[in-house]
Amino acid sequence: MLATRSLSIALAGRTLVENLALELNPGECCAVLGRNGSGKSSLLLAMAGLRRPSAGRVELQGRPIDAWPRRELAQRIGILLQDEPADYWGNTLDYVLLGRYPRSRTAYSEDPAAKGEAMALLEEVDLAGHAAQPYRTLSGGERQRARLAQAFMQDPECLLLDEPLQHLDLKHQLDVMRALARRAAGGRTVLMALHEPTMAARLCDRAVLLYDSGRVLHGRIAEMLTQDNLELLYQCRLELAGGPDAQVFVPH
Repeated sequence: MLATRSLSIALAGRTLVENLALELNPGECCAVLGRNGSGKSSLLLAMAGLRRPSAGRVELQGRPIDAWPRRELAQRIGILLQDEPADYWGNTLDYVLLGRYPRSRTAYSEDPAAKGEAMALLEEVDLAGHAAQPYRTLSGGERQRARLAQAFMQDPECLLLDEPLQHLDLKHQLDVMRALARRAAGGRTVLMALHEPTMAARLCDRAVLLYDSGRVLHGRIAEMLTQDNLELLYQCRLELAGGPDAQVFVPH
């Protein structure tokens, strides 16, 4: 579905990713882990076709990503950016409906079926009671869940998410991770930058670890999220609690 071919990314004279060969298939849920400034956001932007790599290329369904018409690309790849202005003037339901724009003639076409779908997504992210509330008055965590509902409304084949759990309390973190896992189980490709290796261990199939100087390690989740790998990644000692099906990584 989505692949990188000898991909390298450099920013401000620093090599963030070097010679990455990664293939993501339909039905896979993959976490990108690394310290602040390691290149997680830059990798997602490059894979969405929003940042040109310094070398190599990204392919969507075997075709270079920059060869896709933008509207077709928006129907296949959805990206949740880390930051977004909170001054949208409409209500929460209207904000979620904007996710249908790549598949609609206008941003606000009257479509009862789309409104029903948007309300179901608001219910899924625990915001049904806020549908008529002005988006700008939502709390940070509520806005984050509305942004996720908008990405789900877009219904792309690939979801690229930059810190989807930011601002969320523990319950909503778990709810969102389960919602993403459901979409992967339904055949979507999910790639997300996370700061929570415990969540990744519970609900992701694969992981990409971004180290310093462009070094990247990727593979099956159980092989990547070892104590040695994560201590080197985060440069701190960790204690591993729980069993193989309920791992918890605690800084020590």
